Amino acid sequence: MKSVKDYYVPWLPGQKMYISPHIELAWREPNLRRMMSNENPWEPSESVLAAINKYARIANRYPDQGLTIRSKLAAMNGLDGPENVMLGNGSSEVFDNIFRSFLLPGEEVIQHTPCFGIYKLRCAALGGKLVSVPMIYDKEQGEIKFDADAVLAAITPKTKIIVIANPNNPTGNFMAAEDFVRIAETGIPFIIDEAYIEFAGMERSHVALTKKYPNVIITRTLSKAYGLAGLRFGYALGDAEVIMQISAMLIPWNVGTITMWAALAALEDQDAMQWRVNFNNQAVAYIEEELGQIPGLTVFHSHGNYILFDCAGTGKKGRDMVAYAQERGIILRPQPEMYGSDGFFRVTIGSEEENHMVVQVIKEFLTQ
Repeated sequence: MKSVKDYYVPWLPGQKMYISPHIELAWREPNLRRMMSNENPWEPSESVLAAINKYARIANRYPDQGLTIRSKLAAMNGLDGPENVMLGNGSSEVFDNIFRSFLLPGEEVIQHTPCFGIYKLRCAALGGKLVSVPMIYDKEQGEIKFDADAVLAAITPKTKIIVIANPNNPTGNFMAAEDFVRIAETGIPFIIDEAYIEFAGMERSHVALTKKYPNVIITRTLSKAYGLAGLRFGYALGDAEVIMQISAMLIPWNVGTITMWAALAALEDQDAMQWRVNFNNQAVAYIEEELGQIPGLTVFHSHGNYILFDCAGTGKKGRDMVAYAQERGIILRPQPEMYGSDGFFRVTIGSEEENHMVVQVIKEFLTQ
C-alpha cells in the first residue's frame, strides 16, 4: 500500500507553510511596538468602520462579484470598466492567481532581488523555477539600483513571468520609466507590483502601459497606504481580455462582503488616505534626517512606509540592532546578509511616538 506522501505533487515535499515570525511575536507580545511589517500605524477611518459594521450585519449572505468596487477602481485608474479589474484576498492571492494562469512546472519567473518574498512562494507552489536577478549596490551613492539590462538578459525560452516591485520592497526606490517599456515590449507577462505607489503619488503608476501592452498587469493592495492589512484586499489592473481570462482561475467568492464594502469606503475616503500618506512621508523625512547623521550608517531613501539601513559601516550587525531594539520594546525587521554585508535591517514607519523611540534606540546602539 502506498503512503499518502507518494501522492504529493513532486515539488511539494520540503515546502513549508509560510509563517512570519515577527508578526507571530507581535501578536504574542502586544506590548511590543510593531515597526517591522510595513503596516499602517493608524486604525481604519470612521467611514470604513461604519461599512464594516453595516455589512457585518448581512454576513449571512454571499457576496456578489464586486462590480461596484471594480468599477470604482477602473474609473480611478482611467480604465474602461470592471472587466479591467480583478479582486483578491490581499495582493498575495492576486499574485497566486496570476502565477497559476501562466506558469507550468519547470518554467521560469524572473524577479529582481532583494524583493517581496511572495513571488518566490507562489513560484515554488507551482513547481516553477525562480530566477533571481540581483540589483546593484552602489555603496558610494548609498543606493541599491535596478538593473533592467540584467533582467532582460535573464530571459530564456522558459520565461513565463517577469515581476518588478515599484517602488521596491525593501529598497524603497523606483526603476526608470523607460525600462518598464523595454520589459513590456518583450511580450512576456509582466507584473508591476505597486503596493506602495500611493506614498509616492499615483502619477508614478505605470497603469497606462496596460492600454498598449496586454502583457502588463498592475497589482496593488489596500494593506499599506489605506491601512487595511488585516482585511486582506488586493487587486490587479490590466487589459480586459487578459483580466477576465485569468479571473476564471479565482476561487468563487474569494473576497468577502465585509472586506469588499470596507475597501470601497476606504477608496471613497481619499482625505483619510491622503492624511496617512502625508504623515508617513513626513515621518520618513524625519527618520532619514535624524539617522543620516550617524557616521557609517547607510540610509536608503524610501518612497514607501519603510526604510532600509546598512549599519556595517558602524561596525555593528543588523541582527544585533534588531535584537537590541526588541529588548527596548520595538520589533524591527531583520534582513539577510547581502552584497557581502551583515549590516542590513529595516524599519516600518509607526506613530509619532514610535518614530521618536526608534530614532533614539538606533542612535543608542550604533553610537555606543
